[in-house]
Amino acid sequence: MNTNSHALSKSPILPRPLALPLRVVPSIAHSSALVTVLNKVFASALRDGELDFLEGQVMLVRVSDANLEFRLTLSGNKLRVANKRRPHDLSIEGTVFDFMLLATRREDADTLFFNRRLKLGGSTELGLYVKNFLDALEIEERWEPLLKVLNRTTSVVERFA
Repeated sequence: MNTNSHALSKSPILPRPLALPLRVVPSIAHSSALVTVLNKVFASALRDGELDFLEGQVMLVRVSDANLEFRLTLSGNKLRVANKRRPHDLSIEGTVFDFMLLATRREDADTLFFNRRLKLGGSTELGLYVKNFLDALEIEERWEPLLKVLNRTTSVVERFA
């Protein structure tokens, strides 16, 4: 894990022309796509009950520079899109780049939160459960190609930031 320059520098943001097409697509489509991917990536964790702390809870993930919001909950051992009318119990906000740093483990959650690159709101207890889950998560070998693509993309963004 690299914790050198990212933590102190400002996050690169997604250029507006790239964010524009994302705004045209309804948020339910974005959330549905994310939930589908996360259910596959976290399949064994879901089977083992490692995400049970989300049962009945609503987690709001905001990607500020892309103007995206994802509302997730756990129901019946599956992540699902949460209804917009339900208030969220936890919110996490950051840029595309900051979430890529987290996903590729170039930065840990503590560093990103401490340096206010990721912002946490709502239930501190639920936030700690999410953080501990992510810290302990071991990505299955079959997802390595996806992580390599994310890693390369993050490197390209870093170079031009």
